Amino acid sequence: MNVRHLTFRLLQVFTTVVRTGSVSEAARRLHLTQPTVSQQLRRLTEAVGESLLQNSQGRLMPTEAGRELYRASREVLGRFDDFQDYLTALRGGKRGRFSISLVSTAQYVLPRLLGPFSQSFPEVNVTLHIGNRRQVLTRFEHQDDDLYVFSHPPSLDQALAGRFLRNPLVVVAPHTHRFAGREQVAMHELLDERFLLREPGSATRMLFESWLQEHGLSLGPTLQMASNEAIRVGVAAGLGLAVLSEHVLPPEHPDLAILPVRDFPVESYWQFIVRLDQRLSHAALGFLRFAAGHLDECVEPRFLANELHVMLGTLEKPVDEV
Repeated sequence: MNVRHLTFRLLQVFTTVVRTGSVSEAARRLHLTQPTVSQQLRRLTEAVGESLLQNSQGRLMPTEAGRELYRASREVLGRFDDFQDYLTALRGGKRGRFSISLVSTAQYVLPRLLGPFSQSFPEVNVTLHIGNRRQVLTRFEHQDDDLYVFSHPPSLDQALAGRFLRNPLVVVAPHTHRFAGREQVAMHELLDERFLLREPGSATRMLFESWLQEHGLSLGPTLQMASNEAIRVGVAAGLGLAVLSEHVLPPEHPDLAILPVRDFPVESYWQFIVRLDQRLSHAALGFLRFAAGHLDECVEPRFLANELHVMLGTLEKPVDEV
């Protein structure tokens, strides 16, 4: 490879094409013409001396060499982004940027941290991506964001997880349900009723199905719905029962009842996930520091600040000590 022929612009074009999977979309984002982007890709391929992209079902995907160049390009461009942020800070402002990708249920929790953080650091630009578990896993695999929020994190050797808030799962019914006034209910008494579920792969559904399997139980009729909000409305309307994160429920929910099911709530936890094989921006690290120091002010007393401090201790070690 002739390194002298590489330029920041070539690397920027290449990383944008990899992210978008399309020359035309990359051209649109970079405000270039498609022929210019194609020409830049040819120059980069010639400089590297290896094929970098391949067409897969109508989408441009990196080859093995392309994936390595993509990682190196993100590292190089990211470090110069940090340098620009540093220069900006020197000129009198605390600025930066980072992105967070979170599963949809976490949207009921994370704003309690992001709101106070944004008020304290108004010059930090935060980009928020919300999706179902499959969508957030895809972003995680593509290294699209700095931080990820899961209640059931992916397994990856090069990932670091820090729990920050308990996420109890409860059984929810219409307030008129026959068991709403009982002191305790056994789950097997509910299995002939319809349960409203999220899509397969949803963390709440995975945890509930795992709980049922551990207790030797199986559901009867079910109805799959696209969002927690739809499920909550469906339960209130009498469509069936559901297992939901307690955080999904508003402080006052007169149309709903939490059933006192034995061995519930099922405990899970909201966790910040950081990829250790990916550069973490200073702004993202600053947000984690803020979260560790302000959880008790921003959320209910179900926080786990100590775990975030442990996470930060690992992230702030010199590279040769990690």
